[in-house]
Amino acid sequence: MIVRILGEGQVRLDDSHFPLLDRLDDELMAELESGDETGFRRTLQALLEAVSSVGTPLPDEALEPSELILPSPDASIEEVRAMLTENGLIPGLPDASGEAGGGGRSTSD
Repeated sequence: MIVRILGEGQVRLDDSHFPLLDRLDDELMAELESGDETGFRRTLQALLEAVSSVGTPLPDEALEPSELILPSPDASIEEVRAMLTENGLIPGLPDASGEAGGGGRSTSD
């Protein structure tokens, strides 16, 4: 999967890394819901660092379509909320057909 971090470029991620990223995404969602600005900053940074460290950077001149777009490290809570789906920033693991799954979140509130 090709992932773009706004302001930083693109990386190619193997599906095997999604459980870690989904766990960080769940933490980020909880911090957004509770309004925990400090936790939000910490977890957003951890999520973006994880994507950068486990992903393979694409060259700047590569024009690959991004399947997932993540906020920049300095994004505000409001900017991140605007990017959320019902499953957070990370929609879930792609299934065998290439369609994204629902992640581990329940949608009942």
